[in-house]
Amino acid sequence: MTIKDDRKVVLITGCSSGLGFSLAETLLQADRYKLIITTRGRSIEKLRGHFQESTHVMVRELDVNDPTQIYGLINEVCCDWGGIDTLVNNAGVCYRSVIEHMDPDAELEQLRTNYLGPMSVIRAVLPLMRERGRGHIVNISSVSGSVPMPTMGSYSSSKHALEAASEALWYETRPYGIQVTLVQPGFIRSDSYKNVVLSKKAMLSTEVNGSHAEFYRSMAPLVERLMGFSLSSPVGIARKIQRIVDMPRPPFRIGVTADAIVFRFLRGILPNSLFRRLMYLLLPGSTIWGERVPSSVARAG
Repeated sequence: MTIKDDRKVVLITGCSSGLGFSLAETLLQADRYKLIITTRGRSIEKLRGHFQESTHVMVRELDVNDPTQIYGLINEVCCDWGGIDTLVNNAGVCYRSVIEHMDPDAELEQLRTNYLGPMSVIRAVLPLMRERGRGHIVNISSVSGSVPMPTMGSYSSSKHALEAASEALWYETRPYGIQVTLVQPGFIRSDSYKNVVLSKKAMLSTEVNGSHAEFYRSMAPLVERLMGFSLSSPVGIARKIQRIVDMPRPPFRIGVTADAIVFRFLRGILPNSLFRRLMYLLLPGSTIWGERVPSSVARAG
């Protein structure tokens, strides 16, 4: 007699560390899913050393910018497990730089990994979900996608693009029984700030005390402090995402940290001009930003 296996098949990208790693562990411990745990090649051995493969677990290399890897993995999962029920797009990179210092190569890498890559994976799984009449796409965004911060403009832009496409996708997939959820974390208590990379010009500016150096000196410690004081951990957020994965009718957009909820609330009730002025005043060091600008140069009000 054949025993029916009703475990959801869940594909997670970007599992080498942080939220992706915690989500893979959380779903594995629940023991009611079939998991495809993925990361780029440089971290695959670490992942295989931690997660043991079984009839319910695959650990695979996946660069979301590599179509050959994407379609090769999707074909393997379809052959072995019949399809994918839930896709969690978590892979991402983060560069810190003012807009003036962002170099084209870093800009493209960030846009490709945070937006174009997830879109490529979505396009690969959508026909399968549509044919089955069900599926769930969970895109991990950031509160930065709605509330950009100085030195994070390029990162925020990549997440804003992901949010816009996700909202359009919600309309496009609804008739086919496919759910779309946009998860917005804010500051998470972890060491992930250490993975943030300065662009080449930003790094040079901090070393020689060049233009905008005061922005970097203010923002980096602020982010580190807020992450250290945050009550939200990767494990806690992973459990919230698990609940979203299990919901029969999941929400479209959901903040999963207190600051993400507060920022979106303030953004919604305050006039944009007032919100930006308030945020500017609250940022540490903002009163000295641009202090080396000649007095004859008018400053923005």
